[in-house]
This record gives sequence, C-alpha cells and structure tokens, in this order.
Amino acid sequence: MTSPPTYRVPLSGRGHQYTDEEVRLVADLMRQADPMTQGRHQDEFEKKFCRVFNAEHAFAVATGTAALELSAILCRLKPGDEVILPVHTFAASAIPFGRTGAKLVWADSDRDTFLATAATLEPLITPKTRAIVVVHLYGLVSDMDPILLLARKHNLLVVEDAAQSIGAAYKGRPSGTLGDFGCYSLHTHKNISTLGEGGVLTVRDAEKAKLVPGLRHNGMRPFEGARERYWVPAMSNIDFDFEGFWPYNFCLGEIQCGLGSALIDRVASMNADRAARAERVRSALKDYPEVRFQKQPDDCGHSYHLLPMIVDPQALGRSRNEFMDMLVFEYGIRSDVRYCPLNRYPLFQKAGFGAAQCPNANSIFDNMISLPFQHWMTEEQEGYLISSLKGILDQFRSRRGV
Repeated sequence: MTSPPTYRVPLSGRGHQYTDEEVRLVADLMRQADPMTQGRHQDEFEKKFCRVFNAEHAFAVATGTAALELSAILCRLKPGDEVILPVHTFAASAIPFGRTGAKLVWADSDRDTFLATAATLEPLITPKTRAIVVVHLYGLVSDMDPILLLARKHNLLVVEDAAQSIGAAYKGRPSGTLGDFGCYSLHTHKNISTLGEGGVLTVRDAEKAKLVPGLRHNGMRPFEGARERYWVPAMSNIDFDFEGFWPYNFCLGEIQCGLGSALIDRVASMNADRAARAERVRSALKDYPEVRFQKQPDDCGHSYHLLPMIVDPQALGRSRNEFMDMLVFEYGIRSDVRYCPLNRYPLFQKAGFGAAQCPNANSIFDNMISLPFQHWMTEEQEGYLISSLKGILDQFRSRRGV
C-alpha cells in the first residue's frame, strides 16, 4: 500500500484558522452557555448579522443547505412550477428546489464571469417560472440590477445563494440582501466557519420572516396571551406554519453562534487578504494568455472564496488535465476542479433534469483549475505556487518552440 503524496502546497479543507481569542471564547461558551441552543447567543448573532450586513431579517441555521431549503419552502413551489438556476454551481444550490417537485431549468454561464446573468436567464422564463436562484460563485457577486429588474417584470422571487460571497457587495449593498432571500454558508471551506458547519438565511419580507422560527425548529412557538402558570397547558405550542407542511430542525448551537458573532468582525480583513493574494497571482500571470481568470465587472464585489483559472488548450497546446498532472504530481501543488455542470450528474439525470443547453458552463468546467486558496496559506507557499505556475507555462511554451 502506497502512502499518500506529500504536497508542498496543500488544498486545505479548512478555509481559515482561529485566533487564540476565538479559541478561548469557544472554551468559555462550552462551560457557560445555558441553554446550548436557541439562546441569547443566537439572538445576538442574528442581530449582529443584520446590523453588519444590512439585512432585514436574519436567521442562524445548521448549514448553508438548510438556508437554501428554507428559502425553497418559503417560495411555496409545487409540482408544475419552474425554477431557473445556474447549471455551473454546487449541488446544494439545486437539491432543495428539486425536492419541492418543481422543474429545474438550467441557465448557462457567462464566459467571462462564470456566472449566470440576466442575458442567460431571460430566455428561459415561461409562464410557469416562479423563482430564480442566483449564485455568487467563487465569491463574485452577480450583476444583480438587471436580474432584479427581470424578476420584477415577471413577478418572480429571487433567491441569492451567497454561500461563497459573505462580505462582498454589489454597488455598496451586501450580497445576500438584494433578493427576496439570501443563503450563506459557514462551512469549513468558507471564508468564515462556525466550527465546520453553519449557515444564515436572510429574508426581506416581514410576513415570510415570521414563519422561519417554526419551520426551523419543529413548528414550536409560544402560546398566545399571558399565562399564570408557564407550564399550562404545555411549555410551548407546536403547529404548522404552512398547513400540512411538516417542519424541520435546522438550529445552530449557541457555541457556534457565539463564535459566528466574533468572526463577523474578521470578514472584511480576511477578504482583503484573499483579494490581495488573488491580485498577486493574476498579476504574475498577466503575460500568459494561455490562462485567464474570472472577470470582475465594475460594482460587483468579490470575497475571493476561491481562485479558479481557465486553461486555453489551443493556446497552451496541452489539455487542462495535462496541466494539472504537472501541477499536482510534479510540483506537489494539490488543486481541484469545480463545479461539474449539474445536469451531468446521475442524481439530476435520474430526476429528469439531464438536459441543458449550456456550452459556456461545459467549457468553463472542462478547462478549469481551482487553485489552493485557503486564507492561512503561507508566503512561501504562495510564492511557490506562483513560480510553479509560471514554470509549467514556460515549459509548455518551450515545447511549442515559443
């Protein structure tokens, strides 16, 4: 049995490290939080999230997928309805909407931004369309004004999958607060993580927001009116928020909420570090047209959750896989490929969503390398990554006689 390779630059499953102060905070909460879920730290985290990111209503949830699940429920989708969403995204962007029985309609990506746009979404709208899911993929915020205008024109709900874009903004407005719903992930890979899992749902409409606590926590709610005995007829009431729709338990624990409140204070600085590194990598490769990076339009902020790079096989004279062979096996830089167009997965094919006319998304995925980009990458690792990329490109050029 061979041992796994040792990488000079790992692809970490941990997006950032915790400070000593954050570690002490977690330990203190482990000793003192009472209760350990659904308490004051959740309330404080939700209020701080609203204040910092200018959200109308925010709810801490167990995962980013749980936030998407709740947004799909609140859209009140049913069989026969249609939802338009990008084909180039992580599966969690789509699965909650597929679970409703609605038809998933795949939108292509823009060649330069790698995102769905109003231009790729509009031709797919039909009288059956009820919602649009906008994904701020890799941390780049979509050009939202044309999409929101399109949604208003057709009376559609807009769900922002802001899982990767926390702290990024569009024309000064934080991602996840522009549509009807915003869904954030605090997963281990993300720019901030509440101990591996966590999420936040933002809701614009006050009436819809009133439904979230029950849907999030087993239909629980207080009894109406004053009670002399708080235990009569029971400690709390349980009822449907939507008649006949069974609720979930998507709660986030107090320790994670307390840590989340502290991490909010570091989002801007960590995003700035990521942006600076991205600029150094891009600038170092600016004289190599064989590769290109995600284009960032004016007014569209970027959290630089990931740094995807597209290889031009014709200009390079080699395929993406040949490039990665050298990057991974010869230079010891573990990289990744994201995200396979969803219509190419067995799950979506078996569910009847295998058809898509998305040539740009296919080309992006088939020629893309997602470089290691965890916040805690050292200066030495960054320098080695840059020199290795240039070295591989120079080798391929010399083989072509350039």
